[in-house]
Amino acid sequence: MLPFFNRFARYLLLAGLLLAPLSPPAMARALPRHGAAPAAIAAPHPALWRLRFGASTIYLFGTVHLMSAEADWFAPPVARAFAASDTLVTEIIEPAPQEMARLLLARATLPQGQSLRALLPAKTRATYEQALAGIHLPPAALDRFQPAFGAVSLVTLSLKQAGFAPDNGVDAQLAARADAAHKAREALETVDFQLGLFASLPMDKQQAYLAEVLDNLPKLPTDMRDVVAAWKAGRVARLARLINDDTDDPALKQALLINRNKAWAQWLKARRLQPGTVFVAVGAGHLAGPGSVIDQLAALGIRAERLP
Repeated sequence: MLPFFNRFARYLLLAGLLLAPLSPPAMARALPRHGAAPAAIAAPHPALWRLRFGASTIYLFGTVHLMSAEADWFAPPVARAFAASDTLVTEIIEPAPQEMARLLLARATLPQGQSLRALLPAKTRATYEQALAGIHLPPAALDRFQPAFGAVSLVTLSLKQAGFAPDNGVDAQLAARADAAHKAREALETVDFQLGLFASLPMDKQQAYLAEVLDNLPKLPTDMRDVVAAWKAGRVARLARLINDDTDDPALKQALLINRNKAWAQWLKARRLQPGTVFVAVGAGHLAGPGSVIDQLAALGIRAERLP
């Protein structure tokens, strides 16, 4: 179960609002996949698409926001496409930690006098407090946050303890490479817009999401390994199932995935009229499955070419 909210944990960590001393990542030991020895694992080949129109070339690349330190993925054709690009476009450009903290405190926290644990039924609260203890946080650590952001924190800190960190994520690595190469940077959205999407969710949906996270927390590292393996192998259909099929609320999926995919497809349609080469990197779930950016482009009469 790897829901849409994973990106926001990076915001929390960058803003310094989650500074728990985590134990050594006991679960981060390399695990054999499908019984194959490491030498037999194929070279990474994550999916990459290309749009061409006149003097414009746009590459589309799906990212994983949290990765293990040893993950090796920057290889041809991705490396070639990135090197050829003048501009890196990501979902957002992260502001300074102080500004991130300000936005989070404005968007992600509960009104004065309320607490996250007080919103939870007794059974859910007990499970929640056990989960906090499992990542070495005191019971009141996340009381200031809305339930959705408390759930995000649990997901990210649990994965960090298992060896998956936002700083190792594909987005962070691409941004660092772009800055080092002095590439131009652009964003499809702002942090405030993204935070607002989640902060505006009704409280019952936020609480239901937190309960779902608690139910699935024990198998989260295994799920994450499956996502990374499918992503590195370029298995787009499997990625769609792993990332997007965990939400059975149509309204939630429409708001957080489909509507944004439509907006990004319109952005790409307009951007392809500008000359130059652009590398667009967004969460892999946005480029996989029904209603993806690829599908939305097709609905606009634009074909995205999957590169071999």
